[in-house]
Amino acid sequence: MTTVTTKGQVTIPKPVRERLGVKPGDKVSFELAADGRVVIAKAKPKGRPKPSRFATLLGHAGPGMTTDQIMALTRGE
Repeated sequence: MTTVTTKGQVTIPKPVRERLGVKPGDKVSFELAADGRVVIAKAKPKGRPKPSRFATLLGHAGPGMTTDQIMALTRGE
């Protein structure tokens, strides 16, 4: 059992969070069933997935650099 705050917030019990795979920052959806029950589910992300931190660097080494030049640059040489 949980209590609703004055802001309408509730704490999802740990066993339910674990079963849904919900972690801090995740979004959940609520649906009303025909019989009056409320169904909670982990929301599926919309749109494209966030690019990896490496994908955001693609193409930033500069034109015409050799592998040795890039390695020297990353090592601070």
